[in-house]
Amino acid sequence: MGGWSIALHGGAGDIPFSLPPERRQPREEGLRHCLQIGVEALKSQKPPLDVVELVVRELENIQHFNAGIGSVLTNSGTVEMEASIMDGKTMKCGAVSGLSTVLNPISLARLVMDKTPHIYLAFQGAQDFAKQQGVETVDSSHFITAENVERLKLAIEANRVQVDYSQYNYPQPAQDDAEKELPLANGDSQIGTVGCVAVDSHGNLASATSTGGLVNKMVGRIGDTPLIGAGTYANELCAVSATGKGEAIISATVARDVAALMEFKGLSLKEAADYVVHERTPKGTVGLIAVSAAGEIAMPFNTTGMFRASATEDGYSEIAIWPTT
Repeated sequence: MGGWSIALHGGAGDIPFSLPPERRQPREEGLRHCLQIGVEALKSQKPPLDVVELVVRELENIQHFNAGIGSVLTNSGTVEMEASIMDGKTMKCGAVSGLSTVLNPISLARLVMDKTPHIYLAFQGAQDFAKQQGVETVDSSHFITAENVERLKLAIEANRVQVDYSQYNYPQPAQDDAEKELPLANGDSQIGTVGCVAVDSHGNLASATSTGGLVNKMVGRIGDTPLIGAGTYANELCAVSATGKGEAIISATVARDVAALMEFKGLSLKEAADYVVHERTPKGTVGLIAVSAAGEIAMPFNTTGMFRASATEDGYSEIAIWPTT
């Protein structure tokens, strides 16, 4: 058995190489900070399930990512957050959708897993459960940032639903509008879903994913993030968290397929993850992070880039956005 390993993502999409430093650096810093928290937790023997929840909570609290406080807005200008978490050893899992006041959706997903006979609670029922459990809630206006109001406005003008960092056919701005539109429209119309996967030195695995969804999504739309087997999955072989275009991830059962290829085909983590991302999903739609029970890490994506970070017990660590080879 290898030592512990951890990987996290801050979303995949059409991230332009020209992404300005003021948009890139806060996210890289956020990833570095959260990676450090995860590494310290694994070093202090915290169970992987606790580690992934802790790391995703921290990512939710950073407004540069599309989860928690950075969540993007629906076509009604509201926030609907969702998250899921899964423990590989017990196969227990919890998921939530349609949250507008819960500060840390991932922790509510964990409570659904630990405190109810169910796996998935959504909308009013999930909000009521949050209240009953005494989790921290805030007024929904807390989540609505000026930047995301502007993102929604651009998306509505362009009549598009926006995916992660991709601009998805924004019309070319007229010259006099260029100044005004470029900072947001330039491949940054949505900031990314967040996720974390971890394994300890005993091979225990866990995965967690959290998001605000798509800019300008229909009210009530549910993506891959809270769906076990699509955006999140863990068993005794691997833990996976996906990011990108939710509909593509759902129809390809991305997270479960990585595990299934390892289980039924005997593929390595890297082979399985690469196959799912590069052979089973349309180009430009998906990225994922995964760890195996032996401590291997895979972070493939078929988009331009994916904000990602990883570390292993033997001292390896990486923070990257675009392909490194």
